[in-house]
Amino acid sequence: MNQQFQDQGGAASMDPNPVVRWLTSTVMTRLSQPRRRDKKREQFEQQRIKAGQPHVVEYFHQVDDGYSHLAAQVLPALAARYNIELVCHLVRGPEGKNVAEPELLLSLSRYDAFHVAPDYGLEFPRHETAPDPALVKLASTILAAQDDSDFIDCVAEVGRQLWSGDESGLKALAEQRGSATQAQADAKIESGTARREKLQHYSGAMFYYGGEWYWGVDRLYHLEKRLAELGVDRQPGQPLVMPRPDVGVAQRKDNGSLTLEVYPSLRSPYSAMSFDRAVKLAHDSGVNLVVRPVLPMVMRGVPATRQKGLYIFGDAAREAWEAGVPYGNFYDPIGEPVRRCYSLYPWACEQGRGNELLSSFFNCAFVSGVNTNNDKGLKTAVEKAGLDWEQARRIVGQPGWESVVEANRLAMYDAGLWGVPSFRLLDDKGEQLLALWGQDRLWLFAREIQRQLAGP
Repeated sequence: MNQQFQDQGGAASMDPNPVVRWLTSTVMTRLSQPRRRDKKREQFEQQRIKAGQPHVVEYFHQVDDGYSHLAAQVLPALAARYNIELVCHLVRGPEGKNVAEPELLLSLSRYDAFHVAPDYGLEFPRHETAPDPALVKLASTILAAQDDSDFIDCVAEVGRQLWSGDESGLKALAEQRGSATQAQADAKIESGTARREKLQHYSGAMFYYGGEWYWGVDRLYHLEKRLAELGVDRQPGQPLVMPRPDVGVAQRKDNGSLTLEVYPSLRSPYSAMSFDRAVKLAHDSGVNLVVRPVLPMVMRGVPATRQKGLYIFGDAAREAWEAGVPYGNFYDPIGEPVRRCYSLYPWACEQGRGNELLSSFFNCAFVSGVNTNNDKGLKTAVEKAGLDWEQARRIVGQPGWESVVEANRLAMYDAGLWGVPSFRLLDDKGEQLLALWGQDRLWLFAREIQRQLAGP
């Protein structure tokens, strides 16, 4: 096996033994049950009331992160709308095994933030390069000098000056608002990062309330709905500050001039909950669909931490519930089940059932709890896809598929992406119009397809 695809350790192995596979599956299934979430929420609220504590929401801001700048812009509205105490922290970006590609992540945060901002009613400039490190330090010293109220009031303006590269504007804010020393700012960042670590997370642009994490503006609607249920919404019945974007209905139908590329992996919960919706989006809008499966990250030599895994599986479940997508009875397909399914994929494509095979495998692993690590389980996936198991049994395990999924990985990386699911929208000449990572970007691809079809 290529060195880059060797097992790198961490919380997940690419080929766990049967006991570990069963244990992981059991734990993740429990994490994916809404009743478990509801029970934990109830316990937290009972403890909060008993202690006489207010509703405290903590926010973790990473100064050089595009997603944090989007989140910063909604802090005043969030604080005004809900009867909460909003506590703000400065943090470093994700570190160690919690981030596979730190530079790519920051680059993507800028590209992604630029594209989603208009539809969210927010602002983010096109920013091809990272902000000037000197300006990042200056912005940090300003924010480090603020109490929570002043932080909420000025963080978006500090971000606007930073992302526009306006040194004079930042210096003027430092004069107006005050600034800390660099040592004081560094101490604030260390303190915020330590607090985030204690609460068991690793990323910037995060909100925390009562044992749950909410990522940036994209997950804020989950927090808003929770706060509303607790009776702290000052404007009940009004639209949320950050409502969940919907894929919607295709108003215009393409004649095949556009192509949607989908990069899933068979162990990704986000791929599992979005694959059928991506296929439907392509069908409903009339665009060409090209599915380019890749190996799961762990099988690409990317280590996974327990901290990251728990957040991802819990968040995916929450997103699936909200989208009305069946999800939650998990049997881990990492390793050999993935290889065996991918070995059948070229044959399934020849039968015109490649998408059906992936969809069926996802259903078995993430909805039905089928152990695909044996012939019985894989047979279930194959037959649910409308394929013949007797033919499949003679093909399964044959080589040749590896070069295909590796070519897909390289194409994904060439587009500045590495996580799954990733998506690319191409024009009739094969030129890239949009390339983004995440099931929570399907709505943006749906809107971009409609914008392209509407013409100039």
